[in-house]
Formats: sequence, structure tokens, C-alpha cells
Amino acid sequence: MPETALIVGASRGLGLGLAREYTARGWHVIATERGTAGSGLTSLAATAPALRIETVDINRPDQVAALRQRLDGTRIDLLFVNAGIAHGPGETLPASSEQAFLDTMRTNAWSPLRLIEVFAPLVPPTGVIAAMSSGLGSVANNTSGGWELYRASKAALNTLLRSFAHRAGAGRTVIAMIPGWVRTEMGGANATYDVATSVRGIADTIAATRGKPGCHYIDHQGKTFPW
Repeated sequence: MPETALIVGASRGLGLGLAREYTARGWHVIATERGTAGSGLTSLAATAPALRIETVDINRPDQVAALRQRLDGTRIDLLFVNAGIAHGPGETLPASSEQAFLDTMRTNAWSPLRLIEVFAPLVPPTGVIAAMSSGLGSVANNTSGGWELYRASKAALNTLLRSFAHRAGAGRTVIAMIPGWVRTEMGGANATYDVATSVRGIADTIAATRGKPGCHYIDHQGKTFPW
């Protein structure tokens, strides 16, 4: 019986790459978008009958609740929340607005964990709960500054994931996943990895880490990062 992955935020970039990778591995994939017409998911669905497209904006609690109701009774073996907004390396606190801070924290930390709380009952003890983090979320490794709101939001995401794992993990594997520096809209054209390489590593690392309880802050090659 094929396993099922719910990939939240899969219309483009790494999320779309994950949907493509897991369908190629024989999984049933439920992939979400915010309703963007003509997204990459539409093209993928034409060749991947095991792909189901759903619509949700993770910053809208009503839409999260509606998706949860539609998927009620579905076993989710992998719940992967892919969300992230950033404004570049020059993003410093003095140069930002309060609203930019609130929007970044909400999209990158608050909303992913709120969604995880809602969908966790569908993930069995043998399943995996993951969220897309970043190496920039490591407080210990922050020796250069820059990306300040983004760094803070991913550090918050990591902390919330660890808290969730201790409080409600119930023995499941919880992962704060670092994709590497990837050639996406956010990563830019000069990044080290293409999407296919990153998501292949992510899927392999998830498979290798599955069954290990607690929260793991690791990259797509299985390397553990300091919090």
C-alpha cells in the first residue's frame, strides 16, 4: 500500500520539487497551493495520477480548518510544511518595518506550527512531521549577520518544532529540514544546488531519520546543525 505525503506549499520551487520527487518514488501525494492558476502542480498532475492538488493559505485559519476537514480520516505518513518569505541579505531590523517582522514571523513560524498542530492527529507514530527550515536559523552559526528577520523567524520555527516534539511528538520523528543553498527564486541563480538535487537529498534524509523520535535539525545530506 503506497504511503501518503502531504506537502504544504508546493506550487513552485522546493515544494514542487518535493511533490515531484515523492510521486516518482511511488507515494500518494497531496500537494497544496494558495490557488495560483497554472502552477507547476497542474503540469505535474497531468503525468502523475497519484497527485492530488488542494488549496490552502496557511495564514488563513479558516482555510487550514477546511483542509483538515476534507482530509479527515486520511493517514498522512509524511507531513511536510514548506513555507518561507525573506527580503534578502540586507534585511536588518533598523531597515525593516514592524509589519514586515510580523508577516515574516507569521508565515515562517507561527502558521507552519499552527498547521502542524491541526494535522498531527493524522500522522501515525511511525510517520514524520517536517518543516522547511534553513541553516540561517542556527543561532550558534550566526557569525555574519544579515537576513535578520528571516534568521529570527527560522530560529523561532526551530524552537517551536522542538517544543512540539517534546509536548506532542508522541514518539514521531520531527525534522527542521535545511535544504541547502538552492537555485530557487529565494536562493538565486548562483546557489550551490539545483532543486532536484536538494529534494532527492531531503527525501533520502527523511527516510534515514524516520523512526528516530524527537526533533532533528539536519540538512539534505543528513548533517546535524547546531541550534
